[in-house]
Amino acid sequence: MTVTDIRTLADRIEDLLPQTQCTKCGYPACRPYAEAVARGEAGYNQCPPGGAEGVARLAALLGQPVIPLNSANGVERPRPLAVIDENICIGCTLCMQACPVDAIVGAPKHMHTVIAELCTGCDLCVPPCPVDCISMPPVTGESTGWDAWSQRQADAARERHERREARLAREREAAEARAAARRTSSAAAAAEAETSTAAPVSASVAPTEASEAASKKRAIIQAALERARKKKEELAAKGQGPLNTEHVSADVQAQIDAAESRRRRLGLAEDSADPDTPPSPAGTRNPR
Repeated sequence: MTVTDIRTLADRIEDLLPQTQCTKCGYPACRPYAEAVARGEAGYNQCPPGGAEGVARLAALLGQPVIPLNSANGVERPRPLAVIDENICIGCTLCMQACPVDAIVGAPKHMHTVIAELCTGCDLCVPPCPVDCISMPPVTGESTGWDAWSQRQADAARERHERREARLAREREAAEARAAARRTSSAAAAAEAETSTAAPVSASVAPTEASEAASKKRAIIQAALERARKKKEELAAKGQGPLNTEHVSADVQAQIDAAESRRRRLGLAEDSADPDTPPSPAGTRNPR
C-alpha cells in the first residue's frame, strides 16, 4: 500500500526554519513566513537567524539557486540571550506580553526574569520595555545561524509558540464571552430598571438581583485589593518588593497603565479592578 505524504510545501518550508519567531522576515511568525514563501510572495532569503545555511536549505527544497541573505531583514550573527536588569525592572509585564515563546516569567509590579534555555534571542522584548532594562548579549561565541542553534531547540521553540498561541486564543474567546455576558446583563438590568419605574414601591421593598450582584462584586474587588495591599507591604518589609515602581515619569506610567488596561480588556490579567475604572495618575498606581 502506498502512503501518501499530505504535508504541504509550507509545512516543509516551516520545518527548515529555526522557529525563533523573531518577525525579522517581515511576517508575524515562522509559519506565516513559510506560507508566504510557498505562495511565492516572499523570498527564501529573509530569515537572519537561519543565516546562510538556512537560505541554502530552503534553496535546495525549492530547487532554486543559493543567494545571499537579504540585508534588509538583518544580518547573520551569534545568537543573543535576553537578560533583565532586576535593579531597573519595574514589573510592567510588557516584555512578557511580547515574548513569542513564553520565556519570561514574572507578575505585575514584581521582578521578571528570563528562562535562558527557552529564550530564542528574538529581540522582541527589548522595544516595549519602558525603562530599557533588557540587554541582548551574544552567548554562542563566533557561532552564527544554524551553528548557534539546533533542530532540537527549534522544535521546542515551535511547540512553545504554538501552545502560547492556543492559550491566547482561548483567553480571547473567554474575554469575548465575558463581555457578551456583561452586555446581556446590562441590557437586562436596563429593562428591569425601566419596568421598575412604573412600580417604585415594589422596587424599594427589595433590591434587584442585579444590584445584589453588583454589591457582591464590589465586596470581592475590595477584598482582593486589600489582600494585594497587605502582600505588597509584607514584601516591602522583607526587602523583596520591586524597585523603581514609585514616582516614575509620566510617559512610563502612561505606557504601563495602557498595557494593563489592554490586558484587562483582553482577559489576560486578573480582574482586580473594574475594567471601566480609568488608570491612576503617575506615581500613584493601585495595587494589582
